[in-house]
Amino acid sequence: MQKKSIEKLARYAVPLKSSGRFFIEKRTDLRNDFQRDRDRIIHSTAFRRLKHKTQVFINTSGDHFRTRITHSLEVSQIARTLSKFFNLNEDLSETLSLAHDLGHTPFGHAGEEALNKCMKNYGGFDHNVQTLRIITILENRYYEFKGLNLSIETIDGLIKHNGPVKDLSKINKILGRDFFRKKINFKTNSSLEAQIASISDDIAYNSHDLEDGLKSNLFKLSDLKNIPVLNRIVLKHKKKKKKYSIDIIIRQIIRETINEMVSDVIETTKKNLKKNKILNLKDVYNAKNQIVTFSNKMKKFDNQIKSFLKKKMYFHQKVHSKANLGRNIIKKLFVKIRKNPKKFITNIRNNSDLERTICDYIAGMTDRYAINLYNKI
Repeated sequence: MQKKSIEKLARYAVPLKSSGRFFIEKRTDLRNDFQRDRDRIIHSTAFRRLKHKTQVFINTSGDHFRTRITHSLEVSQIARTLSKFFNLNEDLSETLSLAHDLGHTPFGHAGEEALNKCMKNYGGFDHNVQTLRIITILENRYYEFKGLNLSIETIDGLIKHNGPVKDLSKINKILGRDFFRKKINFKTNSSLEAQIASISDDIAYNSHDLEDGLKSNLFKLSDLKNIPVLNRIVLKHKKKKKKYSIDIIIRQIIRETINEMVSDVIETTKKNLKKNKILNLKDVYNAKNQIVTFSNKMKKFDNQIKSFLKKKMYFHQKVHSKANLGRNIIKKLFVKIRKNPKKFITNIRNNSDLERTICDYIAGMTDRYAINLYNKI
């Protein structure tokens, strides 16, 4: 059954049989290597905690706004659609989509900024590198090794979430030099599956933040008139106001926005594959440019949405005040825990890495846990 699946994949796809893991494990006939990776992510403690971590709204604002876990599931759904179209390794794209946000702190980007400041003299903090710490060190579920021992291709895709890594300073400071034992080539391009997971993140982020912003009344449909692609979609659906509720109309607008962006990625990627003469996986890794991209028109649209959301949503007073509260909680927790770490953390072995241990502890908290601990102390 798996052999047949391998034959179906495109020549530029990552094969269903991985090139290996850092620690040798016996393979199983029940699942391919990347299905095992996906299942390890889903069963991890860090993934479960995403249920109560902020996307934009602090996780006490309402039950129907996005959290990191709903966002990750939405990214994986878009990624699977794109991977299926190009006959790629769907399981790898799904795994990368589900894992890409594991390293986020409580209180979203505000929490990350605060924790990075706390760690300024100790190597700093970066949520992408924290994801790597989680999958290689912090998740302990096996007798034989620390971490989840994911496939080399999965780790490669997570490292290159934003493409080749030219500056290794963050990785070296936070993980240590040659942490990946020369098994990762940081300079080569990422796989098409990783590129798909990355662009699916963009599509899900923009469209679903638009939906949450509209539903929370931070802005109205009429505010979208200066974004050409969106304005056309909005005008088309606003005509149905007499017949349908505003909730249904908003959902239809978001659905169509996602469809437009996904269709654009498909058409542009087909052209890029041809233009860059991508015939096999080696060609993908050696390509100088990203292959999975938006068209220039859609890139402009993507930037317009990001700019609009920044102004109307992320910097909105209602969101901003809660973000500041999150920053303050992170700073106070760091200071308080550092004064008496053993009161809060049970597995401190030596003081040489004390701040990083505290950082891991705080980064792993959910919004509600951080708020409750803050109120308690």
